[in-house]
Amino acid sequence: MTVEFQVQGVRVSELARRYGTPLFVYDGTVLRDRFHGLRDRLHPAMEIFYSLKANPNISICALLHSFGARAEVSSLVELTTALRAGVPPQQVIFLGPGKSRQELAACLDTGIHAVVCESIPEVALVDELARERGVKAQVALRVNPRFAVKRSGLAMGGKPRQFGIDEEELFGQTDLVKRFPDVDVMGVQVYMGTRILHEAVIVENTTRILDLAERLAAALHLELRMVDVGGGLGVSYFDGESDLDAQVLTDGLNPVIEDFTARHPGTRLIMELGRYLTAEAGTYVMGVRYTKTSMGERFAVADGGTHHHMAAVGIGSFVKRNFPMAVLNRLDELPTEEWNITGPLCTPGDTIGKKVPLPPVRPGDLIGVHRSGAYGPTASPGLFLSHGYPAEVLVHEGRCHLVRERDSPDDLLQRQRLYDPTAHDAADVPH
Repeated sequence: MTVEFQVQGVRVSELARRYGTPLFVYDGTVLRDRFHGLRDRLHPAMEIFYSLKANPNISICALLHSFGARAEVSSLVELTTALRAGVPPQQVIFLGPGKSRQELAACLDTGIHAVVCESIPEVALVDELARERGVKAQVALRVNPRFAVKRSGLAMGGKPRQFGIDEEELFGQTDLVKRFPDVDVMGVQVYMGTRILHEAVIVENTTRILDLAERLAAALHLELRMVDVGGGLGVSYFDGESDLDAQVLTDGLNPVIEDFTARHPGTRLIMELGRYLTAEAGTYVMGVRYTKTSMGERFAVADGGTHHHMAAVGIGSFVKRNFPMAVLNRLDELPTEEWNITGPLCTPGDTIGKKVPLPPVRPGDLIGVHRSGAYGPTASPGLFLSHGYPAEVLVHEGRCHLVRERDSPDDLLQRQRLYDPTAHDAADVPH
């Protein structure tokens, strides 16, 4: 009997029949277990904020919030998504290096917990907007520290960066509070890097960030009511990598948090998690359209590819290592061949897996890319060649929910306007 991949008892062939392919499928039980696997072990003073950049689907946000997650957002649409998903404003923070005036105004108008400012000019703009509204804006300062993260997949601090304010510059801003009277500088945020797979590194980073926050608060005479220690907790994708052990991690973190909260019982502590919460829950399902051999190598040409899942190959780079993949409709067959998994795009870069060990692949097979719940559609060129974005389905408590409809040609064309070169209507010509 052929063994099929299932999500909470729903066979992948049934999902493909009902919703078509390509398709992202999310397992609500895995989302719950990922959240509670950390939450139930982590010191209660440390709050978990879901980073919507990893997967901004409103239903994913709503489900994680129902488990207890707050929200970290980085755009006006992400802010709107979190609020519509039911996250209260006081459980939302907004960060990012290039916030618009409109985004900052929305932060103040909705009353979110904190705007994380990444430059002194941004603090000045928030001060101006707050004065116009007659409110006191709650601001946390993002710091680019002198120290750098170790063993991170992507470093985001410790070097010249667009993120945050250099530590040396901030320690010289001793009159910051007085210069911006309509801003309540109440916190510090530091994000060192992402895809960290070593528990000791996370503990060390957290320890150093908390120490930096204390020293900065003392130097600037701040009432330290919030410290955001970033996150960066990794997920293993490739051979030779291992997932973080939540128990080992929290055994190291909790004494550090306890020591800090003993000195600062009124300070809100925040950890941002995106990939860690969602990656494992997602599977990208592609249907094989054609198989062929070219110069001795096997190719399976699928209906999905890098336009939906650029993260599987690394943004801006060709395949170097493969995400975990399988022929989902024949899980019981052993891999005996190497296959290049490619998509429908007219570019050699549309290779989502290179020399992947698989059983013999046939047209009609369903190939799955596991651990695809983070940085799928949100980090991919979905409009390339006008294929559009795929459907997304959440399976929760044994029931399937279509949480994003597949783009249709009408969807992709509805915002375009046809220019008629034979017409002479100048109504839209600027004066």
